[in-house]
Amino acid sequence: MNRFESAKKMYEQYEVDAEKALDKLKEIPISIHCWQGDDVSGFDSTGSLDGGIQATGNYPGKPQSFEELKSDIAFAFSLMPGKKRLNLHASYAILGNDAKKVDRDKYTPEYFAPWVDFAKSIGLDGIDFNPTYFGHSKMKDGLSLSSPDESIREFWINHGIACRKIAKYFADEMNSHSLNNVWIPDGYKDVPADRLTPRLRLKDSLDKIFAEKLSGVVDAVESKVFGIGLESYTVGSSEFYQNYAAKTGVCCLLDNGHYHPTETVSDKIPSLLAFSDKIALHITRAVRWDSDHVVLFEDEVKEIAKEIVRSNALDKTLIGLDYFDASINRLGAWVLGQRSTQKALLWALLLPHDTLKQLQDTAQFGRLMYLNERFNTLPFGDIWSEYLERQGLTDDWYIEIEEYQKTHLSKRI
Repeated sequence: MNRFESAKKMYEQYEVDAEKALDKLKEIPISIHCWQGDDVSGFDSTGSLDGGIQATGNYPGKPQSFEELKSDIAFAFSLMPGKKRLNLHASYAILGNDAKKVDRDKYTPEYFAPWVDFAKSIGLDGIDFNPTYFGHSKMKDGLSLSSPDESIREFWINHGIACRKIAKYFADEMNSHSLNNVWIPDGYKDVPADRLTPRLRLKDSLDKIFAEKLSGVVDAVESKVFGIGLESYTVGSSEFYQNYAAKTGVCCLLDNGHYHPTETVSDKIPSLLAFSDKIALHITRAVRWDSDHVVLFEDEVKEIAKEIVRSNALDKTLIGLDYFDASINRLGAWVLGQRSTQKALLWALLLPHDTLKQLQDTAQFGRLMYLNERFNTLPFGDIWSEYLERQGLTDDWYIEIEEYQKTHLSKRI
């Protein structure tokens, strides 16, 4: 009997079907962010960041062109098991000769057609999208959709409208939904004199952006507690967006780095599922704040996965990643984070949730604690290794990263 068969029998003692778990896992799509590849630089700006975003480090081999970024994505994705989607920011438009005459408020699908061709060529499950409200000269005084300057606000409203049409294009071309997620960095460094009016302006802006119903587009809004230079006040707070989503029917996106360190997204997921048909996630690893560290197979990521699985919400949850680390090999970071997320999902799929719920409902808390601890020492790794083998992959993937470093990254100036 091989190690997988032995491990499978151990899980069967607790009425857990490992084969069923593997079949489910391979069908769960994860939306993988393009911006880990180039430190959120994009192609339509100077490469400088603002809005409380900071990528630290200067690891050699950063891509400088669409072709180089495509090459890195294709290689990194080839080392990732399971279904994959691509998550783009608007700043990754392929503008070509129009770079000096087309601004973000005038973006059209044609500037993203090369991404569609690429996504199809490597067999991706779909493309998700994000308007880019940072790294631009029209972020006047750090404000966009909440700006008191009507010309600035109109520019960013038009950008939001244009991005939804691009998301519609992605949905049509890829025969899949496209999550179009709005995050803005608007806020103030010091205590504001007026908290309400900026939020009323933001509400009005969002109403205008979302006015037209577009089939295939899943609209989402994403909150944040604070950012660098925006420590005292964020217009798009959690309370604001959750109320806006509840009122309008758009989707709430939860980024587990965008809350106070004592808050957990795993606890927020079932609260939203009690009222919402669909939720979206950006999974990251926050170290004290939204530091966008590479996702690891750690407790909160496992808890997030457990809430999705035991709530029977795999079909209701749009799972994406969001981290950017320029201090280590960028491709290695991509692969590690995606695999860690898949591990967390597999961990959740290998738990006897009905049994655990029954123990809670019958106040058998000691046995509940015992069983949860018991699963910490079951041979989970053997189930994971079998999953990789069935995907044509192994756990020795970093050797291939190092080889790509020699053949591609080291040759970039």
